[in-house]
Amino acid sequence: MVLPYFTFKIGGQAGQGVKSAGLMFARLATRSGYWVHNHTEYPSVIRGGHNVTSVTVSSRPVYAPTKHTDLLVALNKETVSLHNTELIAGSIIVCDTNIKLDDNLDEQVICVSVPINKITREIGEGELLGNTIALGCATALLNANLEHINNLIDSEFADKSPSARIANRKAAKSGFDYVTVNFPQYIKPVLAQRQNVIPLSVLNADDTVALGAISAGMQFASIYPMTPISNILHTLAPVQKDFGFIYKQPEDEISGINMAIGASFAGARSMVATSGGGFCLMTEGYSLAGITETPLVIVEGMRGGPSTGMPTWNEQADLRFILHAGQGDFPRIVLAAGDPEEAFHLTLKAFNLADKYQTPVILILDKNICEDDQSYGAFEFSRYQVNRGLLTTNKEDDYSRYKPSGDGISARTIPGCGNYFIANSVEHNAVGYSSEEANNRCEQMNKRMKKLQTYSEEDLPPPILYGPEEAEVTIVSWGSNKGAILEALNCCLKVNFLHLTRINPFPAKEVSDILKKSKHILNIECNYTAQMAGLIREQTGIEINDRLLCYDGRPIYPEDIIDKLTNITDAVIK
Repeated sequence: MVLPYFTFKIGGQAGQGVKSAGLMFARLATRSGYWVHNHTEYPSVIRGGHNVTSVTVSSRPVYAPTKHTDLLVALNKETVSLHNTELIAGSIIVCDTNIKLDDNLDEQVICVSVPINKITREIGEGELLGNTIALGCATALLNANLEHINNLIDSEFADKSPSARIANRKAAKSGFDYVTVNFPQYIKPVLAQRQNVIPLSVLNADDTVALGAISAGMQFASIYPMTPISNILHTLAPVQKDFGFIYKQPEDEISGINMAIGASFAGARSMVATSGGGFCLMTEGYSLAGITETPLVIVEGMRGGPSTGMPTWNEQADLRFILHAGQGDFPRIVLAAGDPEEAFHLTLKAFNLADKYQTPVILILDKNICEDDQSYGAFEFSRYQVNRGLLTTNKEDDYSRYKPSGDGISARTIPGCGNYFIANSVEHNAVGYSSEEANNRCEQMNKRMKKLQTYSEEDLPPPILYGPEEAEVTIVSWGSNKGAILEALNCCLKVNFLHLTRINPFPAKEVSDILKKSKHILNIECNYTAQMAGLIREQTGIEINDRLLCYDGRPIYPEDIIDKLTNITDAVIK
């Protein structure tokens, strides 16, 4: 099934500017008044390898990439060979005149051959202008405004030499003019300027986590770069003076979490971010924050494992690891975002929860939302208020840092206020002195774990159900699958979608009530063992036998879901 979108795709080798060209095209589309979803794939090699970016465009919000390609820009021959099966009747290939197309290409596919290499040599600014020439070609073919590309080039090259900006402007115009003169019959009004355009930003979850942390009043971040969360630090580092926080790049993840724990102990709102391999190194510090009752926000961006696995590809196989990481029992609050906007709001929430419950809060992302861009208007968060919980800077008589309480939360303080207490990694009494007495151990353990009950009563919202309340099929999923499922729902009747964002504590009763109403349950995940389905069985006793699982590193597409639903029942497709 072909969904009603236009998809632009550009492919080539690393170093040919594939990702930057894709992002520039996405911004061209938003400035023309359209919504986009931008998906990038690249291998985990330093140089070479096939890189590709696809941009799905629509006049309404877009939540996921699609399988078909309407306009393919091939910066090398390999791109044609790898992606020709995605082309449909009427699709266009833009490539250099030296590239020979495959003989098995559909005869209804249109080839727009442009002397890209020749134009590059004529401009004389090296070999890196091919992507910009191709963008100029695409701008003409889709009847977009070349001035948008010029403005984007000016912005992109603002901190570079004037000659680079001028050369890229020439390259874009050369591609635009070549198509306008030689291929006017193929120009379509796909990106014709729309009126009353709403300003849109093109953002991924790394961007929005960084923006959410700043909005939440974060004061310290310690992040070692690791795919797919590296862009969080790239966003934070340049603006720390502007927003009054400290960003530190540590020598490794162990140092990173310990620095953040120390900053939080001193009173700063603190955050670390990593992926599965880095979180492995953080687990001892994670437990330390648990027993010392130190607030901390941890962002974990999942990627393909085990071990290094496929570090630049998507997976959702860290769920069980995150739920059980660290030695011993301590209150773990775990959230999971399904798209960049959700990541922004859950980051805000995570900082307040960490402070209120004085415990680590983990926000799970996965590679696709970390690096895939979507278009958004301004996020609304004016009602958000920073909640530091029971934090006191006043000297109090008979202060006991770990005093048992009905809700499990005791007053927290910071060094230098005159309140005496001890914090270390061993079990302790109410003041913090080490103690291995049985009664004290039970008292302190009960105190800490009581926080989860309080959280469930005060801060655990019901799960989100999309679609009709009564349905033939209920889809259950989490993380980045959300976008593809929402796109599939647009083509389906009598299907709803249970989207899970609060993972621990788990909303067992609400999930059970929803699933018991469904005639057929379909679990969708990007892992081999259906980890969320296992968690649902553990928490509710409901076994989900029908599953759509993906563990090849690629996204689950809306078409995959529609095909699966069609096999379940013919009554669900519009």
